[in-house]
Amino acid sequence: DPTSTPAWKELKKLSKSGKKFPLRQAFSTDPDRFKKMALCADSLVFDYSKNRVDDVIMDRLFQLANQTRVQDALAQMLSGEPINRTEHRAVLHPALRSFSGKPWKVDGKDVMPDVIAVRRKMKRFADAIHQGTHRGYTRKKIRTIVNIGIGGSDLGPLMVTEALRPYWMKGIHVYFVSNVDGAHIHETLKQVDPETTLFLIASKTFTTQETMTNAHTARSWFLQHAKKESHIAKHFIALSTNEKAVSAFGIDPKNMFEFWDWVGGRFSVASAIGLSVMIAVGPEIFEEFLSGMHLMDIHAAEAVGRDNAPLILALLNIWNTAVLSTKSRAVIPYSFDLRRFPAYLQQLIMESNGKSVTMDGSSLTLESGPLVWGAPGTNGQHAFMQLLHQGSDVVPVDFIGFARSSANDESRNELLFTNLLAQSRALAFGRNIDELPDRSATPHRVFAGNRPSTTIVAPELSAAVLGQLI
Repeated sequence: DPTSTPAWKELKKLSKSGKKFPLRQAFSTDPDRFKKMALCADSLVFDYSKNRVDDVIMDRLFQLANQTRVQDALAQMLSGEPINRTEHRAVLHPALRSFSGKPWKVDGKDVMPDVIAVRRKMKRFADAIHQGTHRGYTRKKIRTIVNIGIGGSDLGPLMVTEALRPYWMKGIHVYFVSNVDGAHIHETLKQVDPETTLFLIASKTFTTQETMTNAHTARSWFLQHAKKESHIAKHFIALSTNEKAVSAFGIDPKNMFEFWDWVGGRFSVASAIGLSVMIAVGPEIFEEFLSGMHLMDIHAAEAVGRDNAPLILALLNIWNTAVLSTKSRAVIPYSFDLRRFPAYLQQLIMESNGKSVTMDGSSLTLESGPLVWGAPGTNGQHAFMQLLHQGSDVVPVDFIGFARSSANDESRNELLFTNLLAQSRALAFGRNIDELPDRSATPHRVFAGNRPSTTIVAPELSAAVLGQLI
């Protein structure tokens, strides 16, 4: 229980000063504040200097991590222990993106041979699509992929394919269907050709209501054109573990791509659930994506204290949410390609921290987590940033930006990046009366500042950088 630790009691004592933390004064009295509160992790630069923290607060946060044995818990996860207590399962998604060559064991069995076998099977199939050796029932090349899933089977691959659109293979188009509202599947089917379309049915159990409802609609639509059920084998692929249900649907078990019960849905984009991504961008780019995730896994496990970027982000979230009682957290990527990233993070964070009880079933005595939301910059500046700057609630912000955009338009990207920095600066430092060129309507034009934000930047949104961000 974090609230029973000495560090928590010290943090609660610091909360009053934390809420009124004078960021403008902190920067003016310490010219090295940015240097002290920025770090590099692989391709990413993390700047947390505009958070309402000082050395004392950060020291107490690291003590909290030590006293609650955070790194021990991470080590338990990475060793394959069943840390999902309610379902008695291991949570070993880092194995999906491992290139270490070391064994990853669940119940004493090394899972890496199976992981590598599925990864190779995915590559062979993606290559067959690209090279035209896997064709449709009329012998036409597959040109369109329709991924049917929901939750992690949709949010992850949808976000990644959109983020990596500049890397899409020529002639391949990808659609995603998730909502059980018929408008979603029917509008998608209007845009595709049954002779050149491949459906990926993404459901671990092959019983998910929304997914299977849409899958059967796609199946019926396809048979209206193809007529013979034997043609289903060429146009429907299963991402599942339920071979019996897959076969009953009409899919050849050889076209079933497996993943395992130690893969949680919201962590599954690096598994067979990412097949739509691999077909869209090609096996090499997909492997770069996995390698970026692997690099950050190593960093999270090995970096210590102030050198550990994921740990710092987690502790700042605890400070803002559980200690200072902020209710939400905005994620604002200054990148059109990352427009789906906030929605992806909603599940990743809010489903992970979405219970009000501890592992033993007792009630939590602190906030479980923030509401996560966001939209791309600069759109958000013309929608919700007014409230973030001048509203009565304090909303911590994660800004994400890149030195180069996928459009290779230097002048536009400079404008985009300048807006990112200006917003973080304005949130931190505010604007007082003396800085107004015209003092009319003064109360409506000043803002206090001291609104926390973290800025994460990278040279560009490559596949490896996206993996590190996730």
